[in-house]
Formats: sequence, structure tokens, C-alpha cells
Amino acid sequence: MHLRISARVIILRFVLILLSSGFVGWMFGYTLLALLTTTLVLLIWHYSHLFKLVEWLWQSKAISPPQSDGIWGRVYDGLYRQIKQHRQKAKVLNEKIRRFRDGAEALPDAALVLSDDLAIQWGNKKANKLLGVRWPGDLGQRVDNLLRAPEFAKYLEEGVYDAPCLLVSPVNSDIQLEIRLMAYGSEHILLLARDISHIHRLEQMRRDFVANVSHELKTPLTVVRGYVEMIQSTDHALDPHWQKAFSTIEGQVSRMDRLVEQLLNLSKVEIHSDINKKHVVDMPLLINTLVDDVSWLNKNKSHHIETNIDTDIGIVGIDTELKSACANLLSNAIAYTQEQGSIKVSWLKQGGKAQFVVKDNGPGIKPEDINRLTERFYRIDKSRSRDTGGSGLGLAIVKHVLHHHNAELVINSEWGVGSEFAIVFDEVSVVDLSDKVKKSSL
Repeated sequence: MHLRISARVIILRFVLILLSSGFVGWMFGYTLLALLTTTLVLLIWHYSHLFKLVEWLWQSKAISPPQSDGIWGRVYDGLYRQIKQHRQKAKVLNEKIRRFRDGAEALPDAALVLSDDLAIQWGNKKANKLLGVRWPGDLGQRVDNLLRAPEFAKYLEEGVYDAPCLLVSPVNSDIQLEIRLMAYGSEHILLLARDISHIHRLEQMRRDFVANVSHELKTPLTVVRGYVEMIQSTDHALDPHWQKAFSTIEGQVSRMDRLVEQLLNLSKVEIHSDINKKHVVDMPLLINTLVDDVSWLNKNKSHHIETNIDTDIGIVGIDTELKSACANLLSNAIAYTQEQGSIKVSWLKQGGKAQFVVKDNGPGIKPEDINRLTERFYRIDKSRSRDTGGSGLGLAIVKHVLHHHNAELVINSEWGVGSEFAIVFDEVSVVDLSDKVKKSSL
């Protein structure tokens, strides 16, 4: 029950006590003495309870406050009520914390709760097994002081946590970890580390298999092509029926050779062995060269190719990979656009970002196919892709190249109207070639 303490009642009681003591003192002729004595007794009574309260707060181990009547009894009852409420809330909170810890311990991933300055606040047992972080032993330590990996330090420095960070476990070098950081409340960060060693090994085996098989196929394909071309060169040795058969064989060998070449390119960009070979790439020169090189593909269809290239924009990257990505977009536009079609190639800067755009007025792409275009071996029309020599690997190569260059592929297409493929490079990769020319001239 909540009992209110009224200041009016307290003052009224104090006045009545003084009047009563003053009246008794007046009857005996000691009015002032009676008032002073009564006031002194009240002070002693209040201070005694005040000392009891202080002693209970700072020295006593008792949970319940002292017992008393009157105003101090109400004070003690209020304190006891607050204690009961606090204990009840603490019990509920402890139960929630226990359930949170049980849930966190049940996670298959290592979990760390960090403060906004990356200091460790809590960790589960998996964190000790995968990351070597012990809780509560490492409480208050900065996580980057315990995870000393260059890739993790760079990940924290960039502060962009959309993609995970991959690193080797500091506890076991055979364990490959995928680390993600995300906001946890308003003042904390949640770090999750997942063991992806099995997936990493399977992916490595797949890449090695593709690279080895593609490399081994190069030699027999070269031999077959050589013999076919030798036989085709002897026009009078075979009748027209066999000449047609060998022409078909030559076409299929060429298609197989292109597929093997693209598999090798995909394997190379997946391994990303040229990570340390980035330099300023003259994109205007590269694009103009590509447009000239693919003109032979345009002889039969007679496309109208229009270019709009800003000669002052360069990119920090790997020229071979950038050439492969741009060439794939150009060759796709030429292969899938009908005869006498229009193709527009542009290299411009918009809002600090550089964009390489290839736009055509071909048949376009259905909305349900756009999101799957960068999948390996995905082709919208398999029979049509075979006719054009498509393998379904071109845009997969483009996706990997752009991942290495802080870029993204934007696809806009309308069925029956045409398609637009744009490579958008982030500002950090864009270089002003005019400044470079000025510096070299000085």
C-alpha cells in the first residue's frame, strides 16, 4: 500500500506538539524551557533515526531497513518497498540475461559484444575456440589488439560492414573464418565469426578443378584444330559432304576453345592473383581499342556503334581484368543485337563516380532473368546462345572483376526495347588523367 507523506500534516503535528508542550510549561511557569526541551527531544529522535539510516545504508548487511513508527516508519516502509521492486526487476533482468547467454552459447558461431570503441564486453565459448578471445578474462580489451590480422585491421579502418571479412583463425591456421559486424542496440556492436573451412575447401577444390581441366583441354583442342584445318586446306582431297562435316567440327572446336578460355579467365579472376598489380589504367584508350578490336564481329550485322568517351577519366585497377569486363559487355551487345541495330558506348563521370555504359536496342531481357544473369553458365535462351557462341560465363567474369575494383554492375532492360549494362566505379578508384598529364609535363 502506498502511503503519502503530507508536508501539511507534518507541520501541523509539529505545531501541535509545540503548543502542547508550551501549554504544559505555561501551567508550571516554564514555557520557554518546555519548548526548548521538546524541540531538543524531537531533534535527538530524528537524528537518531538518521544515524540508523546511514549505518544501514553503508555498514549493515541486512536487507530490510530499521523498524520505526511515525514519519520514519513511513520512510523505512518506502525504502523497503523500493528494495522489493528493485529485487523483482533484478530477478527478471537476470532471467533475461541468462536466457540471452544460453541462446548465445547455443549459436554455432563465435559471438562478441563490443562497445562503440571496439572494446570487448561479452563473448561466448565459441569465441575462445575460434578467435582465442576469453571472457571475462579479456573484458575491456580492444578486439583488434587480439585479432592481429592485416585484412581485419583494414576491414575496421574502412568501416563498411556490408560484406564479411575473411581471415584465418588465430587459434588454428586450418580454420577459415567469415567475420561480420553489425549494430547491436544504440551503443554496441555485435561481432559474429563463422567457421567456413569446409565451404572454403570445396570452393578451392572447384577452382582448382576448373583451372586444371581447362588447362588440360587446351592441348587436345589445339591438336584437333590443327588437324581439322590441315584437312580443310586440301580442298580436292575430300568430297563436299566431308568438307561440310569438318567445317562443323571446326566450328564446335572453336566454340569449345572459347569456353575453355573463359573458364581460365574466370578461374584467374576468382583467385585474384593480380591484387598487387593495380595501377592507373587509361580507360579511354582501353575502351577505344576494344571498340576497334570488336569491329570484326560487327561486319556481318553492320551495327551502328556510337561512342561518347571522356578522355580525362582513368581508373586505379588491373588493366587485364578491366579489359576482360568491358570486352564481355561489348561482345554481348554485338552478339545479341539484331542486324542494323544501334549500340551506344559511353565512358563518363557522374556525381564523382565513373560509368562505363553499353546500351543497345536489341530484344531486351525479361525481368525474371535479370537477377540471374551473373550466375555461371546461366543463359536466357540456350539455343540462341549456342548460335552466338555464348557460354554463360561472360557476366560471371564481369561480376568478379568488379568486386576487385570497388564497382558494381547495373542492368536496366525492357523486353522488346533494349538493354543497358553499366559498370559504376566508386569515387576511390577514379583518377583524373588531365592532372596526371599536367604533372608529367611539368
